[in-house]
Amino acid sequence: MATEEPKRPWEQQLRDAATHLETDLRNVMKYINDEVVPEVRRNGSDALRAAAVELHKLAERMDDHARRTATAPPPRPKDAPRP
Repeated sequence: MATEEPKRPWEQQLRDAATHLETDLRNVMKYINDEVVPEVRRNGSDALRAAAVELHKLAERMDDHARRTATAPPPRPKDAPRP
């Protein structure tokens, strides 16, 4: 069974656009696989170490804040009854 030619020009334009999109998608996937993935593999451990340092700093700030708020209770509102 032979395929019919599109009867409307927009159908052919749509087919052409789909073909171009498929080609572009293949090129993007090839670029990611050939360029991005190897770079991430080479430098991924450095990025994780840098993130770990920043997370460690954040944890220390959180601990410092928790210590400051635990040692000094919040001030009692002026209109609150005395215990």
